[in-house]
Amino acid sequence: MWKYFALLSAFFAALTAILAKIGLKGVNSNLATAVRCVVIVLLAWGIVTFSGELKDVKTLSRQNLLFLCLSGLATGLSWIFYFKAPTGPVSKVAPIDKLSVALTICLAAILLKEPLDGKTIAGGLLIMAGTFVLIL
Repeated sequence: MWKYFALLSAFFAALTAILAKIGLKGVNSNLATAVRCVVIVLLAWGIVTFSGELKDVKTLSRQNLLFLCLSGLATGLSWIFYFKAPTGPVSKVAPIDKLSVALTICLAAILLKEPLDGKTIAGGLLIMAGTFVLIL
């Protein structure tokens, strides 16, 4: 099931790039990021509330909260920089942004001690090579 969710994530990330390029016309990128964040907050809390998961908030540990907040900061910074980038062509900005996949593979191996097999290394290198082909 996780593969379907991952594919949906990729689809909506692609749609995000296109919609952001259209939505940013004549708008300050920081303001655009703030508007986007409000929509995301309402959507996320709406899902938590209507799915009955709001009661689980009390199960969050300090470590959960710390790393979720740090992840939120990283996400926010990613969005801020991403929304500044679409002054360039989306077909070039999006592949550079997707270098995050190769960086995630490296960081997962270093920080999380996740094992790397040949396929994972080859895939990461191909992502990097494809990105460089697209942007050069």
